[in-house]
Amino acid sequence: MKQSVENIRNVAIIAHVDHGKTTLVDQLLRQSGTFRTNQVVQERVMDSGDIERERGITILSKNTAVNYGDTKINIIDTPGHADFGGEVERVLKMVDGVVLVVDAFEGPMPQTKFVLRKALELNHPVVVCVNKVDRPEARPQEVIDEVLELFMELDANDEQLDSPFVFASARGGFSSLDPEAREGDMVPLFETIINHVPCPTGDMDAPLQALISTIDYSEYVGRIGIGKIENGTLHVNDEVVVVNMHDEASQKKVRITKLYLFEGLQRVEVKEASVGTMVALSGIESIMIGDTICSPEKPEPLPFVKISEPTLSMNFSVNDGPFAGLEGKFVTSRQIRERLYKELNTDVSLRVEDTDSTDAFKVSGRGELHLSILIETLRREGYEFLVSKPEVLFTEVDGVKSEPMEAVTIDVPEEFVGSVIEKLGSRKGEMQNMYPSKGGYTRLEFIIPARGLIGYRNEFMTDTKGNGILNSIFEGYAPYKGEIPMRAQGSLVAFETGEAITYGLFNAQERGNLFIGAGIKVYEGMIVGRNARADDMDINVCKKKQLTNTRSSGSDDALRLVPPINMSLEQCMEFISDDELVEITPQNLRMRKKILDNNLRRKSRNNK
Repeated sequence: MKQSVENIRNVAIIAHVDHGKTTLVDQLLRQSGTFRTNQVVQERVMDSGDIERERGITILSKNTAVNYGDTKINIIDTPGHADFGGEVERVLKMVDGVVLVVDAFEGPMPQTKFVLRKALELNHPVVVCVNKVDRPEARPQEVIDEVLELFMELDANDEQLDSPFVFASARGGFSSLDPEAREGDMVPLFETIINHVPCPTGDMDAPLQALISTIDYSEYVGRIGIGKIENGTLHVNDEVVVVNMHDEASQKKVRITKLYLFEGLQRVEVKEASVGTMVALSGIESIMIGDTICSPEKPEPLPFVKISEPTLSMNFSVNDGPFAGLEGKFVTSRQIRERLYKELNTDVSLRVEDTDSTDAFKVSGRGELHLSILIETLRREGYEFLVSKPEVLFTEVDGVKSEPMEAVTIDVPEEFVGSVIEKLGSRKGEMQNMYPSKGGYTRLEFIIPARGLIGYRNEFMTDTKGNGILNSIFEGYAPYKGEIPMRAQGSLVAFETGEAITYGLFNAQERGNLFIGAGIKVYEGMIVGRNARADDMDINVCKKKQLTNTRSSGSDDALRLVPPINMSLEQCMEFISDDELVEITPQNLRMRKKILDNNLRRKSRNNK
């Protein structure tokens, strides 16, 4: 018989990127007495990864727990970026309700719609937290209407439409049921969560069932499975059976060696845990996301959420350039392959496949950011490899070749609207809506093929002089839209191997924009700049000035170089064309041609 566990609440905090989820979790931790009064705690304490802290985004969902009165609230902080939607989808299976955070100025954004849809599909009750109400331009009343419109658009039931609204400032540390409040504490939010999110239910006397939704790793105990106990009780040293829902035949008997509960940011070792509790357990070597921990008497797997398919792929291959192996620690195909397949253990949205070549692997993900974070992670671990241009994954729907489409929301000042519409129109974008937005901006809504966005974000920032905001989210599949004209400018390619000299660069900068400065080592076939014209051009940046005995007035004046463009990883991925690669090493990012030799490259071009 199912019983309710009254003193536990399991909630996920969901929102669009930058709407303040992680800062809100910070405040809940602080005001629940999780930290000592004199404890020094860094901001956005839940964003523990280096890349997360640098970019100010959440990439991996994190578990924490706070105590409010006699109730323990297990909180999962989720990513807000569309590319990490897989993280959100699977952790929603662990919770009984969600706190939807919406910016009091921006209102619902594309990712708000995505995460809310997933929560409503699971029939989770929603607490809406309108955050940043202390912003000067906040407009909470209008945001309430926009959120309710979104609920109706997503076919929410009457109970979900009746969701409570809490107004807060995560940075200011207060929440209230009154949108005009500008002081206080987080008690109203705590109370609303406890009153509105149901307590977990399950049968304590039934055979054990616990669904694993997240995998962590520790140098000391190996893989750690994190999940929620749905039925029964789990004890340390229990013999259990691990069952995968996709392959019920593959059952493994294992023993639980360590069991942890979450307390604040710590994991506390315990001897047993029962229904409704979020636990971390170690001792199971090959535990996977989606596995169910069952009792040996009745091994029945629990259903796991279907994760959306990847939409973009890239080839990762061994670096075969002249500088191969000089900067990286892990450079062989075996090492790269092992690391990529290891990533599958913790990232359910990723796919890795072997290719015809033993030196290359096809890696598919949810978007450019998803893949670039993986590349950056590998790079920091000491891996060296090449990556190709991102390609969209086509599929067949009812026998018709179809491609992934993105819903794009753009906010731009009125003066830039024309150029944005023109550019997206040429990339097969179809405008769905256009209306005045807040702060003198105009909002444009498009449906566009995912491949039409590859390489556009840089252009967009240039076209709008950095004033535009672009958000996109996967919309579904539609019939193939035809060819899309891509990069309008060619590459400036190094003619020989050597060191870039000021004299050579001075002559080269007349041809276009340079990516390198003087003193940088280059090799034949390496891309050193962007040509002003559409075709590629071979240039000699290692060229030295011929020395003579005669001096003419002014000839010895210093040559002035324009500062080079410093390309980020995402910019490199967007810039390269089909016959180019990005060389990734722990110290450098270099773009290069697939065929490095100038003569061979010219021949292959002529043969086409």
